[in-house]
Amino acid sequence: MTIESIPGSSGYLDAFPERRMSYFSNAYVLGLTVVAGIGGLLFGYDTGVISGALLYIKDDFEAVNQSSFLQETIVSMALVGAIVGAASGGWINDAYGRKKATLLADVVFTAGALIMAAAPDPYVLILGRLLVGFGVGIASVTAPVYIAEASPSEVRGGLVSTNVLMITGGQFLSYLVNLAFTEVPGTWRWMLGVSAVPAIIQFTLMLFLPESPRWLFMKGDQDKAIAVLSRIYDIARLEDEIDHLSNAAEEEKRKKNTVRYLDVFKTKEIRLAFFAGAGLQAFQQFTGINTVMYYSPTIVQMAGFKSNKLALLLSLAVAATNAAGTIVGIYLIDHFGRKKLALSSLSGVIVSLFLLSWSFFTGSSSSSNGVYGWIAVIGLALYIAFFSPGMGPVPWTVNSEVYPEQYRGICGGMSATVNWISNLIVAQSFLSVADTVGTGATFLILAGIAVLAVVFVMVYVPETKGLTFLEVEQIWKERAWGSSSNTESLLEHGERSS
Repeated sequence: MTIESIPGSSGYLDAFPERRMSYFSNAYVLGLTVVAGIGGLLFGYDTGVISGALLYIKDDFEAVNQSSFLQETIVSMALVGAIVGAASGGWINDAYGRKKATLLADVVFTAGALIMAAAPDPYVLILGRLLVGFGVGIASVTAPVYIAEASPSEVRGGLVSTNVLMITGGQFLSYLVNLAFTEVPGTWRWMLGVSAVPAIIQFTLMLFLPESPRWLFMKGDQDKAIAVLSRIYDIARLEDEIDHLSNAAEEEKRKKNTVRYLDVFKTKEIRLAFFAGAGLQAFQQFTGINTVMYYSPTIVQMAGFKSNKLALLLSLAVAATNAAGTIVGIYLIDHFGRKKLALSSLSGVIVSLFLLSWSFFTGSSSSSNGVYGWIAVIGLALYIAFFSPGMGPVPWTVNSEVYPEQYRGICGGMSATVNWISNLIVAQSFLSVADTVGTGATFLILAGIAVLAVVFVMVYVPETKGLTFLEVEQIWKERAWGSSSNTESLLEHGERSS
C-alpha cells in the first residue's frame, strides 16, 4: 500500500482535492466535537473555580480556615480523583466504548457537584471533590479520542484542539462565575454546584449521538460504523475509509483481543509511542502552565501588586489570553504541524520564563519594584501567549493519534494519568519551592525544564500532521525495528506536510 492510496494522506487528497474537508465544512462532525468537548469545559471549570470558592469555604468552615492541610486537601482531592479516573478511563473506553465512558463521566461529575453544593462539613466536600475529579479524569481521556476517531485526518488536529479550547474556556468561565456569585448567599455552593449544569447538558446530548465509528468497526459492528461514517464523508471517500477500517480491523484480529496495562511495555513500537505521548503530557505540566493558572493572582501579588481586585482582574486577563491563544492553535496545528508548533511554543515559553525570572531577581534588589512588577506581568502574559497555541493543544492531539486502535484507550488513559500526576506535583510544590529558593529561581528551574522539553520533542516526537492512524503506526514500527524506504517516505511526508 502506498501513501497516495491511503485515505487522508496528502498524496491521496492532492489527487482528489474535492474530498478534502475544512474545519467548518461538516456541521455533523463539528457538532460531535463540541458536544464531546463539554468534557473539556468541565475539566477547565473545575481547575479554575476552586481558587475563588476556597476563600468563602474558609469563611463557612472554621476547621478549614484553621488548617492549611484541609485547604490543600480540598484543592488537591480533585486531582487525586482525576488520576484515578484517567487511569481507569482508558480501560473503560476500550471495553465499553467512548460514548458510555462519556455518559459515566457525566453521571459521576454531576453527583460530585451536587454533593459539594450540599456539603454540611468539609469532609463531605472533599468526597464531592474526589467524585468530580474522577469524572474529569475519565473525560480527559475520552473526549480527545472520541473526537479524533470521528475526524477526517486533514482536520483532526484542529478538532481535537477544540477540546483544549473548551478547557481554557472553562477556566475563563470559572473566573467569571466566581465574580458573579461573590455577593450571592451560599456563594461557594453556587460556584461549585453550577458545574452540574454542563454535565447534565452533555449527558442529554450524548444520548442522541453515536459511538465512535472506529470503535464500532473494531468491535465488529460494521453496519452502525458505516451509518456514522456516511454522515461524515461523501460516497467516494466513504468507500475508501471503509476499506481502510476493514484492513485495520483484520490487523487487529491477528492480535490478541484483550490488552492489559503491562502489554504497553512488551512491544517496542508501543513503548516508543507511549514514551513520546506521556513525555509530552509530563512536559506540558512541568513547564509550569498550571502554576500560572492556579497561582496567577499570587504571582501578580508577588510582583508587588497587593490589591486583591487588581490581582483577580489581571488573572482574568491571563485566562482570556489562554483561551484566545488556543483558538490560534486550532488553526496552526493542521497548517504548521504538531512538532513545529510545539518547538515554537516552547521557545517562546523559555524566553518568557527567563523574563519572569529576571524581573523577580532584579525587582527584589531594586527600589523601582513597580517597574519590575509590570515586567513580571508582561512576562506572565507572554508565557500564556506562547504556551496556549502550542504546548496547550499539541500533547492532547498527539496522544489521540499516535497509538494503534488496540492500545488507544489504555495508552491514552496512562498518558493522561501522567499529566494529572505531574499537575499534582507542580500544584503542590510551586509555593514551597518559591519559599525555599525564591520566585526568580523557581521560574529559572521551569525554564531549564522547558529546554529539556525542546530536546525531547526534537528527538522523540514525530510529525503526525495529515497522517492516517495506519501511517502513524507504521512510523513507530520502523523506528522500533529499523528504517526502510517506506518509513523514510512516511517521515518525509510528515515533514513535507508541516
